[in-house]
Amino acid sequence: MGKQTWKPGNMLYPIPAVMVSVADKQGEENIITVAWTGTVCSDPAMVYISVRPERHSYQMIKETKEFVINLTTKDLARATDYCGVVSGRDVDKWQEMKLTKGEAQTLSYAPIIEECPVNIECKVTEIKELGTHHMFLAEVTAVRVSEEYMNQDGKFELNQTGLMAYSHGTYLELGAQIGTFGYSVRKKRGANENRNRGNSKKGK
Repeated sequence: MGKQTWKPGNMLYPIPAVMVSVADKQGEENIITVAWTGTVCSDPAMVYISVRPERHSYQMIKETKEFVINLTTKDLARATDYCGVVSGRDVDKWQEMKLTKGEAQTLSYAPIIEECPVNIECKVTEIKELGTHHMFLAEVTAVRVSEEYMNQDGKFELNQTGLMAYSHGTYLELGAQIGTFGYSVRKKRGANENRNRGNSKKGK
């Protein structure tokens, strides 16, 4: 089977499509949908979002140096798309999409989106002007989770929230589980243990 060679481009998919809530110091609040986002460090917990300077939310983030990454679900697919293609200069996205503003615990300006199962509060530590997008590196200052997804053992069931992903222009619902972290090693360990048990019985 052959391969085609294309010019350089962003073909790293699937990726999350998140709604990022922001505000300026005058009290204007907005939502921007971002697909260029991810984890950069675990200790301290750090993330990034990349935003075009011409976007309405860009100056808000630059002014307050804070934002909230709100994870999205299949039930929020329309709102997620809408907040990515309509400008906050023209409409109130909160009102149009019937989204609820909540107060962040560690931020002074940016609100959380109550309908999202996870809200990641972030404070910007560095801005990298890369080209079409500027990257906001940020430290995570708090994570808020919806209590309705806590099970009886006190575990947060993130994968039961209906998370969605974005791939090559399409929003997708996550599918069935095919494994868990480290499962390939656990299988080998189990096989080796069974093999060792068998050998020890033969030796007896």
